[in-house]
Amino acid sequence: MNTQDNKGANLASAEKLIDELAEKQVRLIMLPEYCNFLGPDEQKAENAEPLDDSPSLELIRSKAKEHRVYVHLGSFLERDGSRVHNTGVVFDPDGKIIAKYRKIHLFDVEIPGGLVYLESQTIKPGSTLTTFKIGDITFGMSTCYDLRFPELFRRLADQGVQVILVPAAFTLQTGRDHWELLLRARAVENLCWVAAAAQWGPHPRNNLCFGRSMIINPWGLVVAQAPDGVSTVVADIDLEILNRIRTTFPALQHRRKDLFPT
Repeated sequence: MNTQDNKGANLASAEKLIDELAEKQVRLIMLPEYCNFLGPDEQKAENAEPLDDSPSLELIRSKAKEHRVYVHLGSFLERDGSRVHNTGVVFDPDGKIIAKYRKIHLFDVEIPGGLVYLESQTIKPGSTLTTFKIGDITFGMSTCYDLRFPELFRRLADQGVQVILVPAAFTLQTGRDHWELLLRARAVENLCWVAAAAQWGPHPRNNLCFGRSMIINPWGLVVAQAPDGVSTVVADIDLEILNRIRTTFPALQHRRKDLFPT
Protein backbone atom coordinates (compact mmCIF):
# COMPACT_ATOMS: atom_id res chain seq x y z
CA MET A 1 0.00 0.00 0.00
CA ASN A 2 0.88 3.68 -0.15
CA THR A 3 -0.94 4.89 2.93
CA GLN A 4 -1.24 8.64 3.42
CA ASP A 5 -2.76 10.96 6.04
CA ASN A 6 -6.31 10.66 4.62
CA LYS A 7 -7.91 7.85 6.58
CA GLY A 8 -10.95 7.53 4.31
CA ALA A 9 -8.85 7.21 1.16
CA ASN A 10 -6.53 4.73 2.86
CA LEU A 11 -9.40 2.50 3.93
CA ALA A 12 -10.91 2.64 0.45
CA SER A 13 -7.57 1.46 -0.94
CA ALA A 14 -7.45 -1.34 1.63
CA GLU A 15 -10.97 -2.43 0.65
CA LYS A 16 -10.00 -2.58 -3.02
CA LEU A 17 -6.89 -4.66 -2.31
CA ILE A 18 -8.80 -7.05 -0.03
CA ASP A 19 -11.44 -7.51 -2.75
CA GLU A 20 -8.71 -8.21 -5.31
CA LEU A 21 -7.03 -10.81 -3.11
CA ALA A 22 -10.32 -12.46 -2.16
CA GLU A 23 -10.98 -13.07 -5.86
CA LYS A 24 -7.78 -15.15 -5.90
CA GLN A 25 -9.25 -17.54 -3.31
CA VAL A 26 -6.73 -16.77 -0.59
CA ARG A 27 -7.38 -17.77 3.03
CA LEU A 28 -5.32 -15.10 4.81
CA ILE A 29 -4.87 -11.48 3.71
CA MET A 30 -2.28 -9.23 5.34
CA LEU A 31 -2.06 -5.46 5.00
CA PRO A 32 1.04 -3.42 5.93
CA GLU A 33 1.88 -1.52 9.08
CA TYR A 34 -0.17 1.65 9.67
CA CYS A 35 -2.66 0.60 6.99
CA ASN A 36 -5.25 3.28 7.81
CA PHE A 37 -3.03 6.28 8.61
CA LEU A 38 0.60 7.11 7.90
CA GLY A 39 1.26 10.78 8.46
CA PRO A 40 3.19 13.23 10.65
CA ASP A 41 3.88 12.15 14.22
CA GLU A 42 1.93 15.04 15.68
CA GLN A 43 -1.23 13.73 13.96
CA LYS A 44 -0.92 10.15 15.13
CA ALA A 45 -2.54 10.54 18.55
CA GLU A 46 -5.61 12.26 17.12
CA ASN A 47 -6.00 9.45 14.56
CA ALA A 48 -5.77 6.66 17.14
CA GLU A 49 -8.92 4.59 17.71
CA PRO A 50 -9.96 2.36 20.64
CA LEU A 51 -9.97 -1.34 19.89
CA ASP A 52 -13.63 -1.69 20.86
CA ASP A 53 -14.82 1.46 19.05
CA SER A 54 -12.79 1.68 15.86
CA PRO A 55 -14.39 2.59 12.52
CA SER A 56 -11.26 1.33 10.78
CA LEU A 57 -11.46 -2.07 12.43
CA GLU A 58 -15.17 -2.31 11.70
CA LEU A 59 -14.53 -1.82 8.00
CA ILE A 60 -11.83 -4.49 7.93
CA ARG A 61 -14.05 -6.78 9.99
CA SER A 62 -16.85 -6.36 7.45
CA LYS A 63 -14.54 -7.30 4.57
CA ALA A 64 -13.40 -10.45 6.39
CA LYS A 65 -17.04 -11.46 6.87
CA GLU A 66 -18.03 -10.51 3.33
CA HIS A 67 -15.35 -12.65 1.71
CA ARG A 68 -15.16 -15.35 4.42
CA VAL A 69 -11.40 -14.89 4.80
CA TYR A 70 -8.92 -14.20 7.58
CA VAL A 71 -7.60 -10.63 7.51
CA HIS A 72 -4.56 -9.29 9.35
CA LEU A 73 -4.88 -5.53 9.10
CA GLY A 74 -1.11 -5.04 9.50
CA SER A 75 -1.34 -2.43 12.22
CA PHE A 76 -3.33 0.62 13.25
CA LEU A 77 -2.98 3.31 15.90
CA GLU A 78 -4.78 1.89 18.93
CA ARG A 79 -5.89 4.24 21.71
CA ASP A 80 -5.95 2.64 25.16
CA GLY A 81 -6.80 5.36 27.65
CA SER A 82 -3.98 7.90 27.43
CA ARG A 83 -1.68 5.44 25.66
CA VAL A 84 -1.29 4.85 21.92
CA HIS A 85 -0.03 1.53 20.60
CA ASN A 86 1.00 0.32 17.16
CA THR A 87 -1.30 -2.69 17.08
CA GLY A 88 -1.87 -5.55 14.69
CA VAL A 89 -5.25 -7.32 14.69
CA VAL A 90 -6.38 -10.52 12.96
CA PHE A 91 -10.02 -11.22 12.09
CA ASP A 92 -11.46 -14.63 11.29
CA PRO A 93 -14.12 -15.19 8.56
CA ASP A 94 -16.85 -14.46 11.11
CA GLY A 95 -15.31 -11.08 11.91
CA LYS A 96 -14.10 -12.18 15.33
CA ILE A 97 -10.74 -10.89 16.58
CA ILE A 98 -8.54 -13.97 17.07
CA ALA A 99 -5.20 -12.23 17.68
CA LYS A 100 -3.84 -8.84 18.75
CA TYR A 101 -0.20 -7.78 18.86
CA ARG A 102 1.24 -4.50 20.09
CA LYS A 103 4.60 -3.70 18.49
CA ILE A 104 7.38 -4.39 20.99
CA HIS A 105 10.41 -2.60 19.49
CA LEU A 106 9.99 1.07 18.62
CA PHE A 107 11.86 2.79 15.80
CA ASP A 108 13.98 5.52 17.43
CA VAL A 109 16.91 6.10 15.07
CA GLU A 110 18.77 8.62 12.96
CA ILE A 111 19.38 7.15 9.54
CA PRO A 112 21.78 8.24 6.77
CA GLY A 113 20.67 11.54 5.30
CA GLY A 114 19.95 13.12 8.66
CA LEU A 115 16.40 11.83 9.00
CA VAL A 116 15.31 11.19 12.58
CA TYR A 117 12.49 8.83 13.54
CA LEU A 118 11.23 8.80 17.14
CA GLU A 119 8.32 6.39 17.26
CA SER A 120 8.44 6.34 21.07
CA GLN A 121 7.39 10.00 21.22
CA THR A 122 3.90 8.85 20.25
CA ILE A 123 3.76 5.08 20.67
CA LYS A 124 3.99 2.94 23.79
CA PRO A 125 5.60 -0.49 23.31
CA GLY A 126 3.85 -3.79 23.83
CA SER A 127 5.28 -6.60 25.92
CA THR A 128 3.49 -9.78 24.81
CA LEU A 129 4.27 -12.28 22.05
CA THR A 130 1.27 -13.33 19.98
CA THR A 131 0.50 -16.47 17.99
CA PHE A 132 -2.66 -17.79 16.35
CA LYS A 133 -3.74 -20.76 14.27
CA ILE A 134 -5.47 -21.20 10.93
CA GLY A 135 -6.12 -24.89 10.44
CA ASP A 136 -2.85 -26.75 10.99
CA ILE A 137 -0.66 -23.67 10.60
CA THR A 138 0.60 -21.67 13.58
CA PHE A 139 1.39 -18.03 12.84
CA GLY A 140 3.49 -15.57 14.84
CA MET A 141 3.06 -11.80 14.77
CA SER A 142 5.69 -9.06 14.54
CA THR A 143 5.84 -5.52 13.16
CA CYS A 144 8.49 -3.72 11.10
CA TYR A 145 11.41 -2.77 13.40
CA ASP A 146 10.90 -6.04 15.31
CA LEU A 147 12.61 -7.65 12.32
CA ARG A 148 16.01 -6.51 13.64
CA PHE A 149 15.66 -8.47 16.87
CA PRO A 150 16.22 -12.19 16.18
CA GLU A 151 15.44 -13.17 19.77
CA LEU A 152 11.77 -12.34 19.17
CA PHE A 153 11.63 -14.62 16.14
CA ARG A 154 13.46 -17.41 17.94
CA ARG A 155 11.02 -17.21 20.84
CA LEU A 156 8.15 -17.49 18.36
CA ALA A 157 9.80 -20.54 16.80
CA ASP A 158 10.09 -22.05 20.28
CA GLN A 159 6.33 -21.62 20.59
CA GLY A 160 5.77 -23.79 17.51
CA VAL A 161 5.30 -21.03 14.95
CA GLN A 162 5.63 -22.11 11.31
CA VAL A 163 4.90 -18.77 9.64
CA ILE A 164 5.96 -15.36 10.94
CA LEU A 165 4.08 -12.32 9.66
CA VAL A 166 5.85 -8.96 9.26
CA PRO A 167 3.68 -5.98 8.31
CA ALA A 168 6.01 -3.03 7.87
CA ALA A 169 6.69 0.53 6.76
CA PHE A 170 10.44 0.09 6.22
CA THR A 171 12.19 3.28 5.15
CA LEU A 172 13.72 3.48 1.69
CA GLN A 173 17.13 4.30 3.18
CA THR A 174 17.29 1.14 5.32
CA GLY A 175 15.07 -1.07 3.20
CA ARG A 176 17.18 -1.06 0.05
CA ASP A 177 20.08 -2.61 2.00
CA HIS A 178 18.46 -4.52 4.87
CA TRP A 179 14.82 -5.47 4.11
CA GLU A 180 15.29 -8.65 2.09
CA LEU A 181 18.49 -9.55 3.95
CA LEU A 182 16.77 -9.50 7.34
CA LEU A 183 13.62 -11.27 6.18
CA ARG A 184 15.62 -14.10 4.63
CA ALA A 185 17.86 -14.34 7.70
CA ARG A 186 14.87 -14.70 10.04
CA ALA A 187 13.46 -17.45 7.79
CA VAL A 188 16.76 -19.34 7.63
CA GLU A 189 17.55 -19.02 11.34
CA ASN A 190 14.19 -20.41 12.40
CA LEU A 191 13.50 -22.71 9.44
CA CYS A 192 10.10 -21.09 9.02
CA TRP A 193 8.07 -19.25 6.45
CA VAL A 194 8.16 -15.44 6.59
CA ALA A 195 5.53 -13.24 4.95
CA ALA A 196 6.02 -9.47 4.87
CA ALA A 197 3.55 -6.80 3.72
CA ALA A 198 5.14 -3.41 3.17
CA GLN A 199 4.29 0.22 2.68
CA TRP A 200 5.71 1.73 -0.51
CA GLY A 201 6.55 5.22 -1.76
CA PRO A 202 6.25 8.75 -0.34
CA HIS A 203 4.26 9.57 2.80
CA PRO A 204 3.70 12.81 4.71
CA ARG A 205 5.95 14.36 5.79
CA ASN A 206 8.95 13.70 3.53
CA ASN A 207 9.09 9.99 4.34
CA LEU A 208 9.82 7.31 1.77
CA CYS A 209 9.05 3.60 2.23
CA PHE A 210 10.87 0.84 0.38
CA GLY A 211 8.02 -1.55 -0.45
CA ARG A 212 8.85 -4.97 -1.95
CA SER A 213 6.37 -7.10 -0.02
CA MET A 214 7.57 -10.69 -0.18
CA ILE A 215 7.08 -14.26 0.98
CA ILE A 216 10.08 -16.44 1.86
CA ASN A 217 10.30 -20.18 2.41
CA PRO A 218 12.17 -21.91 5.28
CA TRP A 219 15.29 -22.32 3.12
CA GLY A 220 15.48 -18.55 2.73
CA LEU A 221 14.31 -18.42 -0.88
CA VAL A 222 11.99 -15.64 -2.00
CA VAL A 223 9.00 -17.40 -3.57
CA ALA A 224 6.97 -14.26 -4.30
CA GLN A 225 7.78 -10.55 -4.36
CA ALA A 226 5.76 -7.45 -5.21
CA PRO A 227 7.08 -4.92 -7.73
CA ASP A 228 7.47 -1.26 -6.85
CA GLY A 229 4.12 0.46 -6.52
CA VAL A 230 0.75 -0.48 -5.03
CA SER A 231 0.07 -4.14 -5.74
CA THR A 232 -0.69 -7.54 -4.25
CA VAL A 233 1.43 -10.67 -3.95
CA VAL A 234 0.26 -14.22 -3.24
CA ALA A 235 1.95 -17.52 -2.36
CA ASP A 236 0.99 -20.92 -1.00
CA ILE A 237 2.34 -21.87 2.44
CA ASP A 238 3.51 -25.47 2.06
CA LEU A 239 4.11 -27.21 5.39
CA GLU A 240 5.65 -30.20 3.63
CA ILE A 241 8.57 -27.99 2.60
CA LEU A 242 8.97 -26.79 6.19
CA ASN A 243 8.80 -30.28 7.66
CA ARG A 244 11.26 -31.69 5.11
CA ILE A 245 13.80 -28.93 5.73
CA ARG A 246 13.51 -29.21 9.51
CA THR A 247 14.03 -32.98 9.23
CA THR A 248 16.97 -33.00 6.81
CA PHE A 249 18.60 -29.89 8.29
CA PRO A 250 17.71 -30.04 12.00
CA ALA A 251 19.61 -26.94 13.12
CA LEU A 252 16.96 -26.03 15.69
CA GLN A 253 17.71 -29.29 17.50
CA HIS A 254 21.42 -28.46 17.74
CA ARG A 255 21.00 -25.38 19.88
CA ARG A 256 23.11 -25.22 23.06
CA LYS A 257 20.38 -24.34 25.49
CA ASP A 258 22.79 -25.06 28.34
CA LEU A 259 24.83 -22.05 27.17
CA PHE A 260 22.05 -19.96 25.64
CA PRO A 261 18.83 -20.60 27.57
CA THR A 262 15.58 -19.16 26.27
